Amino acid sequence: MPKFLVRWQVNPRTIPADPEQRAKLWMMLLERVKADVDSKAIIDWGIFADASGGYTIRETDEETLMAAIFKMNSYILCDVKPVLTIYQAKESLKKAAAKPP
Repeated sequence: MPKFLVRWQVNPRTIPADPEQRAKLWMMLLERVKADVDSKAIIDWGIFADASGGYTIRETDEETLMAAIFKMNSYILCDVKPVLTIYQAKESLKKAAAKPP
């Protein structure tokens, strides 16, 4: 199953200036994340201490990943990178170094 690193940052244009409304929005977003963590859809999740962004690691297919990102799309901007394990990286290097037939 493919694994993805999703680096996310808050979209400042969509975050309310009112502290009470902002806290409500954050709680709603965090509940969505918690549901994905609890269901194991998210392998790891973290937020930067300044609350400007963070990261998520998911092991899923591209369509499921896009659907998950779409749920947060208005409030969160994402940069998605597929990642390889150490074993996959070693195999890739072996293939790259192999002489063509």
